[in-house]
Amino acid sequence: MKIMDEMKTKIRDVPDFPKKGIIFKDITPLLADVRSFQSIIDTLAKKYADKTIDAIVAVESRGFIFGSALAYRMDAGFVPVRKKGKLPYKTTKVEYALEYGTDVVEMHEDALHKGSRVLLIDDVLATGGTAKASCDLIEKVGGQVVECAFVIELGFLNGREKLKGHEVFSLIQY
Repeated sequence: MKIMDEMKTKIRDVPDFPKKGIIFKDITPLLADVRSFQSIIDTLAKKYADKTIDAIVAVESRGFIFGSALAYRMDAGFVPVRKKGKLPYKTTKVEYALEYGTDVVEMHEDALHKGSRVLLIDDVLATGGTAKASCDLIEKVGGQVVECAFVIELGFLNGREKLKGHEVFSLIQY
């Protein structure tokens, strides 16, 4: 896909961020390019047009950028998944393992109706921990994960392995 190759040129590598040895994929130049941003939303909307999506669940914080635009475009609800303590109402949470320690993601306990068909979206699929915890959250409150979609996938980190049992789609792979 030529457009995806063009988009790849707009993703900036930032060495040693957020810590030494990491090469961070910075999407801010991609977002600043109106044609690229529109192409991402248009491509995802077209892919899921016939899937009957009730809600787009997006992971904090860059996932919100894509999730809210896609929810608007697809006439679906938008539900944020946030780090612990960031949501103002009653929440449900899932704790998950990190390389060193654990983290927690939360969503409002009434964010989805039982049986809601959900598309999970985030900017990057890396190790898959946050995405898996987010899928667990969706299912915990009674939603059904239709698919997990990512703008970028870092395939060498094997994040898909943690998402076994869920359909996974990514626009750009490294």
